[in-house]
Amino acid sequence: MQQAKAVAKTVRIAPRKARLVIDLIRGKDVGEALALLKHTNRAASPHIEKVLNSAVANAEHNYELDIDNLVVTEAYVNEGVTLKRFRPRAQGRASAINKRTSHITVVVSEKKEG
Repeated sequence: MQQAKAVAKTVRIAPRKARLVIDLIRGKDVGEALALLKHTNRAASPHIEKVLNSAVANAEHNYELDIDNLVVTEAYVNEGVTLKRFRPRAQGRASAINKRTSHITVVVSEKKEG
């Protein structure tokens, strides 16, 4: 079975927040997934939409798959590098702030007939 994939690395959004959105589109048709992402009011939605569009373009261009027949077979978010920052606190102390990043992966393939 032919499949196409797209990956966005070190996207500046926490993986936990991105996973909430990515769980919505796993297993859906590409058209339905894009519609869901357009109407989901989350910060991760535009990032995931961009990766999904890239996976669809890869499927069409590299493997000559039919766009209307594509399904999101795999979609997952892994943790990227963490940017460590420090914030001044009372009495000369400092507290750490972790700015987390994500690696977003979307795999699309053609629907099985039948």
